[in-house]
Amino acid sequence: MTRMPIRAAVFGDHFLGKAYSDIANSFRGDIANKKSWFTNSRQICISEHMVADMETFSGSIDDVRAFCAVVDFATLSAAARQLNETKGSISRRISRLEKAVGVRLLSRSPRSVSCTAEGLEFYDKAMPALALLDDAGASVRRSRSIARGTIRITAPIDIAIEVLPEIITSFRLDYPQIAIEVIATDATLDPVAHRIDLALRVGLAQMPDMQFQAFPIAEMRVSMFAAPSYLQGSGPIEVPADLERHALVLPRERPGVTHLSLSNGAREERVSLRADVRASDFACVLKLAEAGAGIAPLPEIVVVNSVSTGRLVRVLPDWSWSGLTLHAISAPGRQMTARAKAFRDYIKARL
Repeated sequence: MTRMPIRAAVFGDHFLGKAYSDIANSFRGDIANKKSWFTNSRQICISEHMVADMETFSGSIDDVRAFCAVVDFATLSAAARQLNETKGSISRRISRLEKAVGVRLLSRSPRSVSCTAEGLEFYDKAMPALALLDDAGASVRRSRSIARGTIRITAPIDIAIEVLPEIITSFRLDYPQIAIEVIATDATLDPVAHRIDLALRVGLAQMPDMQFQAFPIAEMRVSMFAAPSYLQGSGPIEVPADLERHALVLPRERPGVTHLSLSNGAREERVSLRADVRASDFACVLKLAEAGAGIAPLPEIVVVNSVSTGRLVRVLPDWSWSGLTLHAISAPGRQMTARAKAFRDYIKARL
């Protein structure tokens, strides 16, 4: 194996770090004098000389596995059959490993193979490390087929407040082994940088310029709503043009005219509206509308509870605006975990 030049290496809480460190210390007494440890949070930076030595030693897990197989099965031939390799390949692996640790691990004769005292000590420490490695690999593979663990979800504030609580609660009754973290924000978060499993977003134009995976969850239809307290004594609202004579609460930070295209299925009307009250997100618009501040365009999935409890009433019930889709977005190049897929499918079924 060609040793690559290394300037520094960082070992965090890697499950093999301590085990291989113990092995190395057992066979390299001089390494202790070469250590230069710099602790920062959970990371340990190892000096260049020690890293160069340990890189060859720990660079091939297969060499360590081959040695342990020889000890377990007592012959090179049996170990080769177990690992589906040739006897010569196993022999070369053992030679590389002995060169890496700097001591002879096996005593070999034409008829037999036996462990040296150092080999037995190495074996006793290497086997638990290999078991941890195998367990880690199996755990990762299970995450793709078994729905468990933690899901990190981000969603717009209005959806996080008005839509997700009941869905998450019922979801966890079916999947109690899954924990959920919700990041409620209207900001567009990079799924990779923020370790997001699923990002619920309306439209894709504001997503980062990356090959993300987008799965449609629900069509977003926007209708006009107002509180009963506002509608009492207000003028009639029979066609979209009537909105221009009413107080309006609109979800837009920029001043000026807001244009809405409302359709009743047979025809479409475009109205130009000026807000009496503006808010930066639908969550705030919803609360303002409930308080009687005016008529507001709101996504129907966001006002379900407000309508069912009588806090809001739909205005112009035959007219609405559609064309947007709620997507579940995941990071590019990753196979979705079973837990994330379970939640994605669950919320799609509910919406």
